[in-house]
Amino acid sequence: MFIKRSVSKRGDKTYVSHLLVESVVTPAGPRHRTICNLGKMDPGPKEDWLELAERIQAALGGQDGLFPDARVDQAVRRVRERQAKVGVAEPETESPLTGEMAIPDTVAVKPSGVRTQDLREAGPLHVGHQMWQRLQLDAILKAVKLAAPARLLTEVMTLNRLVHPCSELAMVDWAKRAAVADVLGVDTDKLNEDRFYRNMDELHGHRVEIETELHAREKSLFNLQGQLLLYDLTNTYFEGEVLQTPKAKRGHSKENRTDCKLVAMGLMLDGDGFPIGHELHDGNTIDGTTVKGMLDALEQRTGVVGGATVVMDRGFASADNLKLVRERQHHYLVAGFQNQRGPLLAEFEDLEGWAELEPSAMKVPIRIKRIERGGEAFLLCVSPARAEKDRAIRERQEKRLVKDMGALAETVRKAEEAGHSMADKELGERIGRLRERYPRANRYYVIEREDGQLAWSVRTEKRARAVELDGAYFLRTSRLDLDPEAIWRSYITLTRVESAFRDLKGTLDLRPIHHRKEMRVETHIFLCVLAYHLQVAIERTLQAAGDHTSWEVLREELRTHQIATTTLPTADGRTLAIRRGSIPERRPREIYRLLDLDPEPMKPIKAWV
Repeated sequence: MFIKRSVSKRGDKTYVSHLLVESVVTPAGPRHRTICNLGKMDPGPKEDWLELAERIQAALGGQDGLFPDARVDQAVRRVRERQAKVGVAEPETESPLTGEMAIPDTVAVKPSGVRTQDLREAGPLHVGHQMWQRLQLDAILKAVKLAAPARLLTEVMTLNRLVHPCSELAMVDWAKRAAVADVLGVDTDKLNEDRFYRNMDELHGHRVEIETELHAREKSLFNLQGQLLLYDLTNTYFEGEVLQTPKAKRGHSKENRTDCKLVAMGLMLDGDGFPIGHELHDGNTIDGTTVKGMLDALEQRTGVVGGATVVMDRGFASADNLKLVRERQHHYLVAGFQNQRGPLLAEFEDLEGWAELEPSAMKVPIRIKRIERGGEAFLLCVSPARAEKDRAIRERQEKRLVKDMGALAETVRKAEEAGHSMADKELGERIGRLRERYPRANRYYVIEREDGQLAWSVRTEKRARAVELDGAYFLRTSRLDLDPEAIWRSYITLTRVESAFRDLKGTLDLRPIHHRKEMRVETHIFLCVLAYHLQVAIERTLQAAGDHTSWEVLREELRTHQIATTTLPTADGRTLAIRRGSIPERRPREIYRLLDLDPEPMKPIKAWV
């Protein structure tokens, strides 16, 4: 299919027009057949005609262009009008301009000239695109008034994070290397980083509406119960000073990046691991201060006021937060603070009432015991594996604390000998920093100043009690109806939030953040969360079919499935080009079957070239 210039004369006047033409096979050999006269339409420079013809062909085949073009719309309208006049029915599955109707079932091919070109990776992109459609994300974006080009760009950017995460600048090259044009119908030659940046700005501000509708869709599609709410907070770091992002602040990095500014993210998941929503906070935010905002967001996103069981780690388990959860008529399930185990020591030592639990993920069973006190249920847990960990942490911290106290004592001694005694305030500050650095060990030591020198002693009774409680921890909940195993298994679902953080930061490449403007920082994180929605939907669908492979492994297994153009030189001197997906190997084929997806990533295109 191509555009052809036609010149005709009538009398002393010359008329120039442009025709849309295709090659056909006739008994007399190949001939040109006019599809329609483009009339007064100006197709532009001759070197652009082939590209224009291809875009017209794609539009006739039902693939909307990423960027509107009046010439394409005009040409498509004229073709449709001509078909209506001559009574030509439009094919349901093939574009009338692909040349397929003109290609016989059998052609004589010269095998030595067969070539394959323009190979593009398609497998992971195909799975992501199909899940995007299954979740009806395009309709969700349309409901928040995003135009078709913005919706398509948003899908490209989300699938990039899912398939091959990179910067907006590198995303342009990735789109051309991958089968983005084939699977999504995007004109990748028109993409550039500025369009991606502008789309991020347009997407900003719609996060809450999109996440709310998306989770509602997931609840319906996957029959989610929504009885548990899993909540945790993490932070991630920036590259550079990030002066245009007020939320970027220095704080306690959970990734040990003390050299960088941070931004904190609170993530809410349901009990099945699907994201309900996320909120961004200043980088120096303390975990426990975010509970009220989380409950507000929960009720805004789900419309549920009261009745949820909020599962949180011990960092959120302050008395004020637990009281707040109850006042909002929700339940809580949290881990107790380590320093609160003392009053429960007698219960831990009592041999009555214990049961063994064999978690599928652990080789060594743990011992659990349920008691009730003050309107709460407490689950006492003793884990041999955790005992080794507690002991190792305590001994390591004690060793380092004693070493640093020795170094500080030497500094104090030298200052005394030099006649420059260290002030009590300065010494107290240094001791405070030591206690902050070694929280597991400092509680067993009394550190004080005696006769101008630094001295310390061991609190023998406290240390002995700590040894007795190695491997012991407890959970507390306002749900009195839960049996011991139900309490424990509900709490360990919190590991799904930890897993989500690992996937966001690793598989989906959330970190580091290179953006400078706050709205783009927020949209970058939002796109990662959208990609995580797709990842969870893919993994949960496979798990329901008995396959527990992670997305990180799946996308590597799917990379072998590609789209390519095969050129076939025929005996009559022409060349037939066929663009379609390769035959999937065994593993990709199995993944498509389990996900109930069509193994064909695109509709085949055939044309004489």
